[in-house]
Amino acid sequence: MRTTFPTTTTAADKGAAAQEYTARGWTVAETTNGLCLITDDEVSAIEITGEIAGDVRRFLRANNLSGPVIEIPGQERREIHLVTGVRKAAMAIEAMREAGVIVHTDGASIPLPPTQLAAGSASWSVAPTEARWIPPVVALGAAVRSAMARKQSGTKQTGKRTALTLAS
Repeated sequence: MRTTFPTTTTAADKGAAAQEYTARGWTVAETTNGLCLITDDEVSAIEITGEIAGDVRRFLRANNLSGPVIEIPGQERREIHLVTGVRKAAMAIEAMREAGVIVHTDGASIPLPPTQLAAGSASWSVAPTEARWIPPVVALGAAVRSAMARKQSGTKQTGKRTALTLAS
């Protein structure tokens, strides 16, 4: 059963956003609370939570791989990264799922801004107009792998590059 929440989003705002999203080629559905992206072969989504979400964002930014990111309000940091190329990335998707990442594909619905949720409105952390592209899912796979390696080694990402020393 779906629950509706009071919203300050006007029909005009929702309509304008829906037009912008469909102009990008996205499949969009209107709901009582806002708009949802319906994932398909062209655009899917990777949902990352907690501290790992911050590490993934830093990796993507440092490597110029950032794409559109939706922030979902709540007690824990929750980000949804839009991605392409899921049909050719079974190994990357499996590795992300094993790391606790949620991969939304095959018709899953993702709340798009300005959708009203229980804890507030979905919003763009990186808007599609600010992103140079929608990255391939393998880029997110690399970011998750890097974040998990840092977590396991107990190091924090500081934005500074570390010199590699090769053994002879």
